Amino acid sequence: MQSPSTLTAGPRPLAAEPARQAFLLLRTVFTVAPIIFGLDKFTNQLTHWTMYLAPVATSVVPLPAQTIMYIVGVVEIIAGLTVAFWPRYGSLLVAVWLLGIIINLIVMGSFYDVALRDFGLLVGALALNRLSPRKAR
Repeated sequence: MQSPSTLTAGPRPLAAEPARQAFLLLRTVFTVAPIIFGLDKFTNQLTHWTMYLAPVATSVVPLPAQTIMYIVGVVEIIAGLTVAFWPRYGSLLVAVWLLGIIINLIVMGSFYDVALRDFGLLVGALALNRLSPRKAR
């Protein structure tokens, strides 16, 4: 005969696993936000994204600023989907992408507040990487 504690011992509830909660929260945010921001690069409903593009970018890449933003949008959507399905790798993709955004904003010489916010997000993406299981749950 099994003891009562053996009979009730099953999977631990999510509330008992703070690291799992943190992982799910970060994975959700780093999936949804890049997808929303990526889609908005095509509509400019949240903001006019080209104002955040350093002028040197259009001199290095011979494309109109809005075309560059379309490419940025596609990359952000891919980054969000990668976080959803492969959070261990997607989180690194998001971190590198955020580093690129930070460098772009510093090169512009403005929007330092946004660069600082993005640095916080970069740290969050690295935390997601550390919390990500070897295989997605």
